[in-house]
Amino acid sequence: MTDIFTRLKEDHDRHREMLDRVADTSGDSKERRDAFEKLRVDVSAHANAEEQSLYAEMLARPELQGEGRHSVAEHKEIDDYFEELSEKAFDDTGWLTRFKELKHRLEHHMEEEENDIFPPAKDGLSEERAQDLLTEFDKRKPAEVTKVS
Repeated sequence: MTDIFTRLKEDHDRHREMLDRVADTSGDSKERRDAFEKLRVDVSAHANAEEQSLYAEMLARPELQGEGRHSVAEHKEIDDYFEELSEKAFDDTGWLTRFKELKHRLEHHMEEEENDIFPPAKDGLSEERAQDLLTEFDKRKPAEVTKVS
């Protein structure tokens, strides 16, 4: 049965593929611009919807507030990378270097969520509540895609 944690992991797996796709591009090509923009929109919409569903739940639970705040702060850091890269010339020699830093940070963030954040968040969460959070995430993400596009 799919729950919020399964859905978030599915997004993470797609984001890993998208990161690799962007990393395999070069110069100021349509391929790089399109792949980067798809990644930016999907990651941003995912993070926003995740904050409005799972992280809202975690911030309401005192024992999980620290982890929730940490992840939300990492979302902001990743957002800053996307903004910087969007403003930089795609064929600038520093673009790919900075993108690789973003790739490393985002991969670290996803791994940390999956291994360190999700398990304690899942503890004490009823199956029904996990389903409610999935419903909220699935409702919010398309709205966030529209907002960040």
